Amino acid sequence: VPSGNFGNLAAGMLMKKMGLPIGKFIAATNNNSVVPEFLEGKNYEPRSSVATISNAMDVGSPSNFVRMLELAGSQEALREQLLGISFTDDETKNLMREAYSNYKYICDPHGAIGYGALKQMLNKSEKGIFLETAHPAKFHDIVEPTLNTKVQIPEGLADCLKKKKESIILPATEEALKDYLMA
Repeated sequence: VPSGNFGNLAAGMLMKKMGLPIGKFIAATNNNSVVPEFLEGKNYEPRSSVATISNAMDVGSPSNFVRMLELAGSQEALREQLLGISFTDDETKNLMREAYSNYKYICDPHGAIGYGALKQMLNKSEKGIFLETAHPAKFHDIVEPTLNTKVQIPEGLADCLKKKKESIILPATEEALKDYLMA
């Protein structure tokens, strides 16, 4: 599971607890590797995030860690249920190239991290899936030069991009938001 704040992984753990037949999850991250480091036996030490090409995962203090810990029951149990791995930007780009070269599949940087985690940590006798959490068109500025190919923008997204962008400035109060939403 490509992870930053670990919401998808926490949801998966909840589904497993409800009976979904899953062996283990792999917590796959970028250089913001707080959780993989914890899973390898280090202390859980949140810190400021660092910017990467997989920016939706740029979280140094994931708020869902406490949920994962609660679902597992203890630090030891969490370490037994999860594997962890992290990738640099260069490794992520190489994984994007590999998925495209071998399978003609265009990964966004987040999906490439999930792909790399599955590839590196899955035993040969196991089956697994990786999550792709964003369309590559959302990250065309990274995907296109990395793969030397044009990313096709889905029709629905292309339609949205043609629309006029609008914003409304509101006072930073609950009452102002409520009044706007109720109008």
